[in-house]
Amino acid sequence: MFDVHHWQQLKTGLLMVLSLGLFVVGFGVSAHAATTATIVSQSSMTPTTYVRKAATGWTYNLDTSGSTVTFGAKSHYLANYPSTTWEATKKMTLKKNGANYLYYYISNVGNTVHGWILHGYLKAGATTATVVGMAKKELGKPYSYGGNGPSAFDCSGLTTYVYKNAADKTLPRTAQAQYNTYAHVSSSNLKQGDLAFFGGSTSSISHVGIYVGDGKMIDAQNYGVITEAISAPWWHLVGYARPMSLS
Repeated sequence: MFDVHHWQQLKTGLLMVLSLGLFVVGFGVSAHAATTATIVSQSSMTPTTYVRKAATGWTYNLDTSGSTVTFGAKSHYLANYPSTTWEATKKMTLKKNGANYLYYYISNVGNTVHGWILHGYLKAGATTATVVGMAKKELGKPYSYGGNGPSAFDCSGLTTYVYKNAADKTLPRTAQAQYNTYAHVSSSNLKQGDLAFFGGSTSSISHVGIYVGDGKMIDAQNYGVITEAISAPWWHLVGYARPMSLS
């Protein structure tokens, strides 16, 4: 005897399986479909440092063919780089779905992480961690009068080198000029990355170091690039200055 109820259950089950199969196939196609855009303009740019403005952005690999760009895989998630200073060296305006979007090509200081990212995820600046980290990388290198790095330094050569390479910030070359140029800060407002100046007076600055916290600085002196106390008896502290605000 033909069981109508059983047939209805079987038909309903088959329809559900077919529907699920179509959904999975459709989802797979859309999930893996490459996103393309049209290049409106592209150019190199003066290297500029940025920090993350939002932690939700991703960098992408972009493949270019003529005026068409294909978005490759996501490569790096900004949430994983809270203390990284990024350097943008190229920019590209892309048209997607009738709207224009500006992308920057960015890399970290060591150039180990890089990719294209929507510029709105970034803001101009540098991080304390990058500046202090760069200074620490120079520890142990010898002192050389007039040394600009990267193999040897004098005191202002070190501060100039660190800020240029960590933050794209060009400092004046001498300790006196650095003291004269930037806003002075009090010891109660001192932050890592600030410069500490020493000498006979405000008009006779003879030494400079980078404050790294806990009353210590990294500086280039006769024993090379070392970490030492700002209060060391062989230095006469004149004051502090802040070349730039760090995140």
